[in-house]
Amino acid sequence: MTKVLVVDDDFMVAKLHGRYVSAVDGFSVVGVAHSGGEALRLADRLRPDLVLLDIYLPDMDGISVLRELRGAGLAVDALFITAARDAGMIRSALRAGALHYLIKPFNQSALQEQLRHVASLRSRLDELDEARQEDVDQIFGTRPPGSRELPKGLAAHTAELVDGILRAHPEGLSATECAEAGSLSRVSARRYLEYFAETGRAEVTLRYGGTGRPERRYRRLGG
Repeated sequence: MTKVLVVDDDFMVAKLHGRYVSAVDGFSVVGVAHSGGEALRLADRLRPDLVLLDIYLPDMDGISVLRELRGAGLAVDALFITAARDAGMIRSALRAGALHYLIKPFNQSALQEQLRHVASLRSRLDELDEARQEDVDQIFGTRPPGSRELPKGLAAHTAELVDGILRAHPEGLSATECAEAGSLSRVSARRYLEYFAETGRAEVTLRYGGTGRPERRYRRLGG
């Protein structure tokens, strides 16, 4: 069971959010606070797993509350629920360690989706003794195209070679031309080019000649 502390200066909003939380299996509201100071006192006493935290509180802002919770050594996650839309505020929330940031108004399903995501993260971490890179990627979210580990059978130094060849030919080239430029077999060159295309690092276009199958040409994407 994930214990939740709801923090919002509006009594009715806090009650509504508490009702949303209680409707999700595996979550229980253990306390409700209407100020930063009250949130800190309840968190110290109740030891929640998750805090639903408003930014605009009467005595201190929610980001300061989260920083004090972290400073006190409390192992608590935070989900900001606020009307604050300022990009600087969102950046500060991320830097303070927020799991997510929901902008009011939102519907019940939006909050409950985030709660289920929190439950999934907690479950995933509880199952792991030692993480592989793909486990970390799932926990932190999808990494940029091409940053993932290479599939079995592909070598990093050859991938770098093919990437360099693509960079040197911004207009694009075929697998045969890539093989010639890198002293590779055509089959090997095409494997790496297709991998780059599958992971979003290259795009494929077809060049039609007079007869036979069209030629596949590869052009590098990104910086």
